[in-house]
Amino acid sequence: MSGGIGPAARGGRVSGASARRRYALVSFLTWLPAGLMIAPLVLLMLDRGLTLVQVGVVMTVYSLVIAALELPTGGLADVAGRRVVLAVAAGCTALALALLVVATSFWAFVAAGTVLGVSRALSSGPAEAWFVDTLHAAEGDDADLRPGLSRGHVMEDVALGVGVLAGGFAPVAFGTPGSGAALPAWMASPGSGTALPGWMAPLSVPALLGAVAALVWLVVVLVAMPEPPRPRVSLREALGGVPATVAAGVRLAARDGVLRRLVLVGAVIGVALTCVELLVPGHLAGVTGSAELGATAYAVVSAVGFAGGALGSGLAPALARRLGGSVRGAVAGLLVAGGALAGLALAAAVAGGGAGGVALAGLPYLVFFAGLGAHGVLRAELGHHRVTSAERATMASASSLAGSGGAALANLTLAPLAMALGVSAAWWLVAAVVLASALLLVRLPAGVPAGG
Repeated sequence: MSGGIGPAARGGRVSGASARRRYALVSFLTWLPAGLMIAPLVLLMLDRGLTLVQVGVVMTVYSLVIAALELPTGGLADVAGRRVVLAVAAGCTALALALLVVATSFWAFVAAGTVLGVSRALSSGPAEAWFVDTLHAAEGDDADLRPGLSRGHVMEDVALGVGVLAGGFAPVAFGTPGSGAALPAWMASPGSGTALPGWMAPLSVPALLGAVAALVWLVVVLVAMPEPPRPRVSLREALGGVPATVAAGVRLAARDGVLRRLVLVGAVIGVALTCVELLVPGHLAGVTGSAELGATAYAVVSAVGFAGGALGSGLAPALARRLGGSVRGAVAGLLVAGGALAGLALAAAVAGGGAGGVALAGLPYLVFFAGLGAHGVLRAELGHHRVTSAERATMASASSLAGSGGAALANLTLAPLAMALGVSAAWWLVAAVVLASALLLVRLPAGVPAGG
């Protein structure tokens, strides 16, 4: 079992190679349940009788829960341990998706969205912090973080791509949404006329698959993530230490110029991601001529985007070496992403209908996520070099919170702008913001690890 995903080596030690493999597997399982729900989630709520306004409320509750818990859960992971927090996240994900399977009312979906928000906040940071700590324990503080971080980010995008395709096509395999949820012929008893109960309707199948995937994630976390040695603390002590840990992380980010810039760039990335996720579906609906075809096109384009993210994440170490360091590589990733947004804006202005219009949108979408994938790996590496183990998960959560803040700003401003001036104007604006944000990284203070 040496170097594998089995029990920890003697004394709880994990080799560097094994840590990279375990982190990649956990990264894949962390994001697979989310990927499965990308395509069917809104349709499931509408199919169960919610109005579009109620769907928006559920999604807002989800976002607010994440924002409220992002830093406290990061602090909890730094105090209580990464494995226990990630295990609770997996359990919450399984519970939330099980609730989605059986939910038939607005308040049931609110409950599911709340639990899902808790799980997302809990899962933000612990796996990456565990990997960095474990790699440092195995190979020393000078260990090269790029290959492992790259592999983990690749597996996140692979999981999202696999999930969005499986989640998009699973309901078709189990029947047509809104058709009464009849059992597929091969599942029904001959002549029985059996129908699926409401909680097993076709659109709920991805949630059920996601709940099963979350349980697998939980088992893998418990088996494959031995904690590096840390003082034993009670639950009360762990919870009591969270505020101090969060405060220390915030103070560190406030006084460390490099971390401030990285967090600001994280907010810009939140704006950019929301810009495409908010406006691309409607654009594709217009290009294809119907909401149904637009949804199918968006599932395919999303999968292409996740493939681009995986490609960019995988190429990040080589990009940093070729350009002379992680700072230059991170800047290059931002420039590629900003240029792709400009290409998306141009394509929207000139695109016709049909497959050609979808392809014109899909190509810059792929390039956009490839640039963000490479940038994300290298920005994470730069951030980890600025903190100790005691603040690692907290700082990862701070970066995620900045992204959520940027997303909230984009949600409030970009839709009205697109309605007034068109989607091209919104994409041109965000492209300019992303390109300008690269200036935050150009002159990082000397002493930031440049690698290469």
